[in-house]
Amino acid sequence: MSKVLMKRIFICGPRTQRKNILELLQRMGTVEINSDDIRDEAFSTMDVETQRSTFLRAAKQSEEALAILKEYAPDKSEGLLSSLEDARSIEKASYDGQLAHVGDYLETALKIVNINKQMIEDKTAIPKCRTDMEALSAWKDLDIPLDFIGTSKSRVFIGSISEEASASQIYEKLSAAVEDKDIPDIDVDIISTDKTITAFMVICHADDAAKVENALKQIDFQRAPSSKSVPKEEIKALNDRISNYEADIKKCIDQIAGYAGERENIKFASDYYSMRADKYEVLGNLPQSANAFFISGFTPAATADRVAKKLEAYDAVVEISDTLPEDDVPCELKNGFLSDPMESVVESFSYPSKGEIDPSKITACFYYILFGMMLSDAGYGLMLVLGCGFALLKVKNMKPSMKKMMKLLFFSGISTVFWGFMFGSFFGNAVNIIATTFFNRPDIALNPIWMDPQKEPMKLLVVAFLIGIIHLLTGLTVKLYELLKDGLYIDAIYDCLFWYMFVGGGIVYILTMPMITNMLGLTFTLSSTVGTISLAAMGIGCAGVILTGGRESKNWFKRILKGLYAAYGITGYLSDILSYSRLLALGLATGVIAQVFNQMGSMIGNSWYGVILFTLIFVVGHAVNLGINVLGAYVHTNRLQFVEFFGKFYEGGGKKFSPFKENTKYYKVKEEI
Repeated sequence: MSKVLMKRIFICGPRTQRKNILELLQRMGTVEINSDDIRDEAFSTMDVETQRSTFLRAAKQSEEALAILKEYAPDKSEGLLSSLEDARSIEKASYDGQLAHVGDYLETALKIVNINKQMIEDKTAIPKCRTDMEALSAWKDLDIPLDFIGTSKSRVFIGSISEEASASQIYEKLSAAVEDKDIPDIDVDIISTDKTITAFMVICHADDAAKVENALKQIDFQRAPSSKSVPKEEIKALNDRISNYEADIKKCIDQIAGYAGERENIKFASDYYSMRADKYEVLGNLPQSANAFFISGFTPAATADRVAKKLEAYDAVVEISDTLPEDDVPCELKNGFLSDPMESVVESFSYPSKGEIDPSKITACFYYILFGMMLSDAGYGLMLVLGCGFALLKVKNMKPSMKKMMKLLFFSGISTVFWGFMFGSFFGNAVNIIATTFFNRPDIALNPIWMDPQKEPMKLLVVAFLIGIIHLLTGLTVKLYELLKDGLYIDAIYDCLFWYMFVGGGIVYILTMPMITNMLGLTFTLSSTVGTISLAAMGIGCAGVILTGGRESKNWFKRILKGLYAAYGITGYLSDILSYSRLLALGLATGVIAQVFNQMGSMIGNSWYGVILFTLIFVVGHAVNLGINVLGAYVHTNRLQFVEFFGKFYEGGGKKFSPFKENTKYYKVKEEI
């Protein structure tokens, strides 16, 4: 149960060393800066928003350039496991050597971004050209421009109607549309037609233009798209334009690919400008005078003296002191090999508040057991062990959060293998199905070492309830420990000892009832003497809870009412214990679904196509079952920890230790402390 001991740190440094000190703190990543407690009218802060925005924009442009390179010039060295890697460490000398060129790196990134913008414009223009070509396709046989309107003596109307029609049909429509039914002399020339459109041209005398135009409106005439060129020539020009765009796009892609060698430099620029933006955010909140600046915050006690020694090299005055009771001290967890993965589980709930213990170690004691019982298949557990073990061995520089998750699944996989053999499940009943179907050996099967949950579900249910009772009482024991540690001995009796008697007495008394023990399939029933003792213990515990559950109230009537409500909490213990039935439910679900897939795959029998079908269903089915049930086991194990277990002793609400550090993606500068 390891919470890192924190110290207060106060730094006073000369303004001339402000840049060096902040960069040192950022590289070390061991000081959480919180200078609100040294605000004073004598001190001022800098307005750094403009500079910070500039750095953020530069970092964003660098990231955009990297995304473009990834799309058009992917790094072949990057594989699936590379996504798990943390930022690489580089020496300070190497970092300093690249600083002189970071402006050039950013300029390269901007070139890539601008080339991509040009390519996007070209790609956007191509669909527009194709749309224009589609609109002109109906007029491709017309040998005059579409916006030709006629001569001094004639008028030309070029357009279409939304139906298939002949020249005579159009003439009839126009005749019917003329108000005085006296249609002028016109010539209708069909250019193209299909079931949805008829493109045509109408020629009339200039004096009759208004009458003809009005008649055309009556038949829903749509003018052709405006073009000063002959349609055939315009279509050719659009085709040429598309070819030019496509050639330009290829040229842009080649240019981008030519910058593939600059990928690492652009990564450096991205990290550099991100770090500078973070530094300026801190700088804008630091109290400063004409000649000095001030920093206060928290740092782990283990490294405090070494941090102070490094800062003194920059003429800074450093004061390390113990935290005060009123301080909102941040929390950092540090645990051993087995309990380290539980930090992510605790963090997802809440960090321990001041005075609370770190529950990671005690959580680990139960977490792997519960997860393994829920997944409960040795084959699936072996897949988790091999997959996570390979990733942990292969990726040496794994992200801390991802490493904790991989370790959590690795240890949970070991537990799953154990429980799988206890219950006789290896990819369900795959051993027996394969032996029977393909080798005619029904006598070969993987027998359970302990019990078969499908044949003895009540036995597993009893085991699940027993584990739940132990889990809950362990949580109550942790609460007892915390109260005793804080010297609250009376509270320990009221809030723990009475509940031990109340809950424990009730559980023991139930086991003296033959109806209950028979229903649960137990081979024993406790004697009436034990029942009398347990009932007495339960009564004393209940009375104690009623009398002390509302002890904060001075009014005895209110105190008893609150005590009665507290005693009603026994139903909460009952529901909590029943919650552990999910160990049976999920364990059965995993095995039954696995057996269903095995049975489906073996339906055709022993033949070459039967082997293929079995293999296909086996791989796909078990992959789906593994994914679903790993997720289910993870979610429900967390729920049992958060609701049932933590509910007995743990409140959380602590603040995570967030030091000023290098929040970078690709590189971290080494700084030994």
